Amino acid sequence: MGKFRRTDTPIEGLFLVETTVFGDSRGFFMETYSLRDFQDLGISTSFVQDNHSRSNRGVLRGLHFQTLHPQGKLIRVIAGRVWDVAVDLRVESPTFGSCYGIELSAENKLQMYVPPRFAHGFLTIEDGSEFLYSCTDYYHPEDEGGILWNDPDIGIQWPLEAFHLTEEQLMMSDKDRKLFLLASLDKTCLFPQK
Repeated sequence: MGKFRRTDTPIEGLFLVETTVFGDSRGFFMETYSLRDFQDLGISTSFVQDNHSRSNRGVLRGLHFQTLHPQGKLIRVIAGRVWDVAVDLRVESPTFGSCYGIELSAENKLQMYVPPRFAHGFLTIEDGSEFLYSCTDYYHPEDEGGILWNDPDIGIQWPLEAFHLTEEQLMMSDKDRKLFLLASLDKTCLFPQK
């Protein structure tokens, strides 16, 4: 195995990246990104912005996307645990509206690559969880869109019960509580060509 191993998900273009970890009694070392190796995995775009967030248990962020400046994201967790979710918004895709979720943690060291034209969100399942992601385009606040976290047409299986959380315990921004249903979005204007 090379330094990185790609594991495809049921949604084309959305995949997990396992990193080779070198560890001993002193700790560990791992590469988290290499342009050359990631090109071999199928990520040929460059990253232009890194983001870092910290959240307490029960925080749900998302599901966010940008329409004119869609961002691909390489995501990992460096402290704690999150349930990470991506939703395919590529209208021409046979998996349009499909979602995929997985636990990312400091312990499992998995990374997920979310291609452009996906909505993305996560649920923090441990206090003090820290989430890093590199983006393929810059953040444009005026360009942000979103889908409601519990849209019944998407049917995300948020593992609330497994992590002893109730819907009432979820902490979300007012903005995220008022996002739209996928069915209400104008698909012809979702990602207009530049």
